[in-house]
Amino acid sequence: MSVEAREARQPWVLLSPALTAVTLLLFVPLAFIVIYSFWLRTASGADQVGFFLDNWQEALSDAFYRDILLNTLKIAAVTTIVCALMGYPAAYFIARSRANKAILLLLLMLPFWISYIIRTMSWINILGVSGAVNSILMALGIISEPIQMLYNETTVILGLVHFLLPFMVLNVFVSLEGIDVSLEDAACSLGATRWSAFREVTLPLSLPGLAAGGLLCFVLGAGTYITPLVLGGPTDAMFANLVFEAIITQLNWPLGSALSLMLLAVLGALVLVYNHYLGMSQLAKGLG
Repeated sequence: MSVEAREARQPWVLLSPALTAVTLLLFVPLAFIVIYSFWLRTASGADQVGFFLDNWQEALSDAFYRDILLNTLKIAAVTTIVCALMGYPAAYFIARSRANKAILLLLLMLPFWISYIIRTMSWINILGVSGAVNSILMALGIISEPIQMLYNETTVILGLVHFLLPFMVLNVFVSLEGIDVSLEDAACSLGATRWSAFREVTLPLSLPGLAAGGLLCFVLGAGTYITPLVLGGPTDAMFANLVFEAIITQLNWPLGSALSLMLLAVLGALVLVYNHYLGMSQLAKGLG
């Protein structure tokens, strides 16, 4: 084999373990889900093998699924906006800190050391009828009986913000770290105020990081089912809860597969739009 051929094969040899893992753990299961979505669950509970469009017709035509999908996208959008408003100042503070930056980043990463389910369920001890907030308000005499603060859309958004905020901060921080601080100083030396320098220089340059954080928050928020399951009420189910209900509770794998692919298509379209306009490099920096 020639030297040129060996050099051409070397990248593929190095990539082969990762490509094998991605193929076996992502593409093969996804292919099974696509196949399952065209099967049909019979009245006896058995799955009828074949090529049927019943599941897709139900998923695409039933207003029940459409309304929950739209509500899921709305909750994910509100969560993303809240994360952006809260995360940008925190990321700016960390990026511009001259000392203790490593400690601040460590504190930001601490929530990842705790299980997501435990973090979500902790809100029950905070906002529950016998939780910390109600106990303090009753002890101070502000209220005479506990207030019901759980199991609504607001607490679902609160739980999602708690879960997703570090992703937003990390992406914005990486973007701000790559901006030369002297650019703001140069703008101020030319007569701009600190606010004008931030608005005209720093904010536009950091928008790719903000967009990457927004994409992560939106996709992860729209695809979660633990938070609405724990903190939401009967009317606050998100689309992933429908997939969970169809597959785990009803054992209807064909319908659950169609629903999961429907959500995947919507979120995948969003990722493609992001990649077309901004590219995935900034997102990779934030995840790294």
